[in-house]
Amino acid sequence: MALLTCKELCIGYDGREILHGLNFTVQQGDYLCILGENGSGKSTLMKTLLGLIPSLSGEIIFGDGLQKGQIGYLPQQTDVQRDFPASVKEIVLSGCASSLGLRPFYSKAQKQLTRENIEKMGLTELKNRCYRELSGGQQQRVLLARALCATKKALLLDEPVSGLDPNATAHMYELVQKLNKNDGITVIMISHDIQAALNYADKILHIGKQVFFGSRDEYLARLDKTGFAQQGGVDND
Repeated sequence: MALLTCKELCIGYDGREILHGLNFTVQQGDYLCILGENGSGKSTLMKTLLGLIPSLSGEIIFGDGLQKGQIGYLPQQTDVQRDFPASVKEIVLSGCASSLGLRPFYSKAQKQLTRENIEKMGLTELKNRCYRELSGGQQQRVLLARALCATKKALLLDEPVSGLDPNATAHMYELVQKLNKNDGITVIMISHDIQAALNYADKILHIGKQVFFGSRDEYLARLDKTGFAQQGGVDND
């Protein structure tokens, strides 16, 4: 059974429809990039998949034991969040909050998971540093470690390299690729960078005036034949 299936999904907010009739599936281990023009509903789709906002109609079906509370999420940061006065360790540990249940304190296993993900993201020497003192690339690695504390199956990443310099961008893409290839974590990433999507993703979902879902090779073939990206307006925001 697919990890995630959307059937005739209609998304929007405040009762306003943005996109309807959306159908796609995500299998365990997929690396899916969501592309589309500005305002096409990429972030709205991701928030709908997470259950943060309701769908207007259609179905979202989780399989392979995946539940909404077991998805790691890295949203776009606001300026207020970038200035958050907490330590790296505290922020990463907060990713375990969804599995606390009725317990008032984090368990030894959750604290160990936090240490492992801090190390995995190359943040061990920074674990006691204040988050707001870090560079943009370091902050994104902290948030990725936090997202990993919430899941062993799937990561949803909303423009994870936005605002990063070229070196930090390349490092973030490498980290995500390793999580996908080495750890088998399913990745669903919103991106404005079509070249990066084609370099790393094995599936593409392009939404907007035109909708496409398929493999990277199928998307490339469509680009060659129709100039789909230019006509569909892959965003540059």
